[in-house]
Amino acid sequence: MRKFNIRKVLDGLTAVSAVASASSAAQQQQAGNRETEIQETLQSEHFQLCKTVRHGFPYQPSALAFDPVQKILAIGTQSGALRLFGRPGVECYCQHDSGAAVIQLQFLINEGALVSALADDTLHLWNLRQKRPAILHSLKFNRERITFCHLPFQSKWLYVGTERGNIHIVNVESFTLSGYVIMWNKAIELSSKSHPGPIVHISDNPMDEGKLLIGFESGTVVLWDLKSKKADYRYTHDEAIHSVAWHHEGKQFICSHSDGTLTIWNVKSPTKPFQTITPHGKQLKDGKKPEPCKPILKVEYKTTRAGEPFIILSGGLSYDTVGRRPCLTVMHGKSTAVLEMDYSIVDFLTLCETPYPNDFQEPYAVVVLLEKDLVLIDLAQNGYPIFENPYPLTIHESPVTCCEYFADCPVDLIPALYSVGARQKRQGYSKKEWPISGGNWGLITQSYPEIIITGHADGSIKFWDASAITLQVLYKLKTAKVFEKSRNKDDRPNTDIVDEDPYAIQIISWCPESRMLCIAGVSAHVIIYRFSKQEVTTEVIPMLEVRLLYEINDIETPDGEQVPPSSTPGAGSNPQSIVPQSHPSTSSSSSDGLRDNVPCLKVKNSPLKQSPGYQTELVIQLVWVSGEPPQQITSLAVNSAYGLVVFGNCNGIAMVDYLQKTVLLNLGTIELYGSNDPYRREPRSPRKTRQPSGGMLTVASCMCGLSNLYSESVKKLRTSYITGLCDINEGTVVPEDRCKSPTSGSGSPNNSDDEQKMNNFIEKDVKDNSFSRSRSSSVTSIDKESREAISALHFCETFTRKADTSPSPCLWVGTTLGTVLVIVLNLPPGGEQRLLQPVIVSPSGTILRLKGAILRMAFLDTTGSLVPPAHEPWREYNVPEDKDEKEKAKKRRPVSVSPSSSQEISENQYAVICSEKQAKVISLPSQNCTYKQNITETSFVLRGDIVSLSNSICLACFCANGHIMTFSLPSLRPLLDVYYLPLTNMRIARTFCFTNNGQALYLVSPTEIQRLTYSQETCENLQEMLGELFTPVETPEAPNRGFFKGLFGGGAQSLDREELFGESASGKASRSLAQHIPGPGGIEGVKGAASGVVGELARARLALDERGQKLGELEEKTAAMLYSADSFSKHAHEMMLKYKDKKWYQF
Repeated sequence: MRKFNIRKVLDGLTAVSAVASASSAAQQQQAGNRETEIQETLQSEHFQLCKTVRHGFPYQPSALAFDPVQKILAIGTQSGALRLFGRPGVECYCQHDSGAAVIQLQFLINEGALVSALADDTLHLWNLRQKRPAILHSLKFNRERITFCHLPFQSKWLYVGTERGNIHIVNVESFTLSGYVIMWNKAIELSSKSHPGPIVHISDNPMDEGKLLIGFESGTVVLWDLKSKKADYRYTHDEAIHSVAWHHEGKQFICSHSDGTLTIWNVKSPTKPFQTITPHGKQLKDGKKPEPCKPILKVEYKTTRAGEPFIILSGGLSYDTVGRRPCLTVMHGKSTAVLEMDYSIVDFLTLCETPYPNDFQEPYAVVVLLEKDLVLIDLAQNGYPIFENPYPLTIHESPVTCCEYFADCPVDLIPALYSVGARQKRQGYSKKEWPISGGNWGLITQSYPEIIITGHADGSIKFWDASAITLQVLYKLKTAKVFEKSRNKDDRPNTDIVDEDPYAIQIISWCPESRMLCIAGVSAHVIIYRFSKQEVTTEVIPMLEVRLLYEINDIETPDGEQVPPSSTPGAGSNPQSIVPQSHPSTSSSSSDGLRDNVPCLKVKNSPLKQSPGYQTELVIQLVWVSGEPPQQITSLAVNSAYGLVVFGNCNGIAMVDYLQKTVLLNLGTIELYGSNDPYRREPRSPRKTRQPSGGMLTVASCMCGLSNLYSESVKKLRTSYITGLCDINEGTVVPEDRCKSPTSGSGSPNNSDDEQKMNNFIEKDVKDNSFSRSRSSSVTSIDKESREAISALHFCETFTRKADTSPSPCLWVGTTLGTVLVIVLNLPPGGEQRLLQPVIVSPSGTILRLKGAILRMAFLDTTGSLVPPAHEPWREYNVPEDKDEKEKAKKRRPVSVSPSSSQEISENQYAVICSEKQAKVISLPSQNCTYKQNITETSFVLRGDIVSLSNSICLACFCANGHIMTFSLPSLRPLLDVYYLPLTNMRIARTFCFTNNGQALYLVSPTEIQRLTYSQETCENLQEMLGELFTPVETPEAPNRGFFKGLFGGGAQSLDREELFGESASGKASRSLAQHIPGPGGIEGVKGAASGVVGELARARLALDERGQKLGELEEKTAAMLYSADSFSKHAHEMMLKYKDKKWYQF
């Protein structure tokens, strides 16, 4: 596990030095008094950062292994990761430090250990008898490249085949090389005129451990006698070999070849194959050989007592099957089943009842490792059904575009989501238990519910139960089903603003208490959902279209006498024509032929059947304006107590009453400022100039000028992040005013180019500083600078103006230029009146300023506790209410925590505002900046969350430079600062999130979620929470030899490998061939690191060994030369004996 260099920050430090310079000495004294009022309990010792678990499908898998006794599955990847799976809920992630690809894995069956072979020619021995597996030994080959390894069952000698065609033998206990080597030239002798190629297979005869079958790539197979050190038989074939497998009786073996054929050989008949099969070849009538097929990459030969053997293979399809999906072929007797897979096959293994190779294998399942999936096939049932996979491996079913994490949710949420999700399960799975069932669960020390929500490129949303470091899918919602789908590309309307994935989810806003869900999609659409346990059919999908406009002159006026427009819309009135519609508008172009008033997606106009779960309440779409496509939504918030949803982009902000289905507010960002706009801008549209509303107030104490904004380079990356939060390929203007979606690209969305695409995106946007998707070339720098996007929205009940004496419902709006504006909400009474009377929305005039784009806002009461936004408790809307319930509903007040009236009214609340550069705590209603902390000067904050931990709250931040920081509240004292992970691609920026109780997560690869904790308590309990991989299990009894076999010498022949490979018999191996590296983990690592006399002795001995190694190099080189000369002499002598009696014409 990676060790972090954690810099603990002295608790004595206070944030007084960071208080805004505009604050007076009196205010500073007040701040000191306030700090004594609010007792902050969080200290730096409450924080520690460590990774907890990794969920999801291993990204770019490359190797597979199974322990048939422990029932543990191991998967290796191209980035050197190792994932171990036991029973559902038991899984483990490890990482090789080198990051080299894993080429092969071998379990020491029932020993609690695993050998991994890597592409950098290292072997590693992993100890699985501890909760976090660690490397005990490593062996680095210097002169030869590893191609294949084989470890016989219950043996401590590992055979290692190399690219040069040689076989070396490693003692897995000491991880040292034996002096016994099988050289390629000795193995093939004169059977071939050329080098036979790398070793592709090694296995011992199931009935005789002294006979080793060696497969060379060129097509030669050798049966080597280990005792006599010579070849018994050599089998040659014209076609290259990919894999070899034994029949359990040791009399036959099968080879798979590059021309799509299988050859079955009798051990004692090396001249020609006993049988040649082309499983997918077309048999020609005139007896000719079948047409060649694609290579058979792997074959397995498994026997059963009761019936015919199974021959299972991957590949081998005929070349004319263009576009056919990858297949696994199961041949059983006369039947051949071809099982199509969704992705290409990396490897497969047959699971058998016995670990002994010399017994009937009795196969019961096949594990197939695909490029992006893991499939288990039941061999015992007709039709070979698959097992239902209990692991959370479908995170990437469609590429993840955003995610949110909620800890400490209402306890009834997970059962509710599970009950509606259970109905979505597919049928037709195998009825048997999942066969990978090893390990034991850890202790559940965390009792609170956790939910992760992932948004995907196809418009789907998945809810996951993430409680107690496990992950299980609960429910899947398809948001795209409210829209008409175009059947082909030509049929697609040209209003799309994305080329691919028009339904991709960009932002999720969820209220766990009321279960209201709101999503914003890439096509500038917002959908509001209610949760219901009843199935309903919606005759007409409620829909609104919003015309959100951004208007500014190309040049700045020399004088500032213009009247800035502002609006005080009330009673749902709007300066722009917003007509609530129940179906999409038909007007597609304005008078000058430009596309106008058209949404990007077409809502279905037929009745929609909605299953139990989340059901569509309202669809809101932004429309094209005079040929300009709608800009993607940058922020979103929903409030169930107020019945409102609000969203914004770089054009402005819109608020919708989803109960009355009306638009309440529709303003350009500039119009929010009114007369207090710090930038001199002027409208360019011919719309009527409206009078500014009164009561606008400027808060100078928290204003900071534009000149204080960060350096140009950081600003470029920052703007590209804000506007391209989900756009990997966003850049300059593209044809037809289109942009790329979060997953569009030349290849498949999840391929290995994913990382490269994201990095290209960052580089491209840093160069061109693109702030929006489509702009005409005449746009000036002023337009670029003032294209102010809405970046944060927060509904709350607080003080909106300095003169307020009591809190009231309002909306706080944060922008990318660091401005916070407050909008007052005047709500009608509850019950029926709420549906009849309008909500009145008006600007408050309050403006606050910070450096950098606003990311997050929250409110504290006088005790320093978090004031959550008001919410309604969930109730079933699709069941008619009786009179009593209606009466209760009328009286029901939204749930909200109000500050105690006994406190001084002048300092009732604190606003906590976090931007990309700094955090401020502002006392309300006075609006004095009480505390201020500059979080970063050279980088910028990607994610900031106000979270609860240990019965207190703090601000947690993740910076683009890789630092994770936490600050106390309200004083903003630094508590933790750890360098963890630099921003390497947009996926991390898009998915990193903190939540309560010290939990955080991000998408570490396109297919995996990495969870981490910043809580000291969780770090300490983690060991108990992790599952056990190794459990003591009795090894099954060896197969009975039987009386006659014992009498006449039949049955399995054992071999004393120690006698053959030990140092006394074979001598020492060349030291320069491989270097032994002691591992850091397990008991061996502990012993090596022990202090005192033993540790000192060990170090002294290690130093002597190193010295001896250097002194011995010359001797080894000389020995190698002598060996080479001796070998050449022997070959020359053999050649002379062979040809000495032949005449010249007989050659």
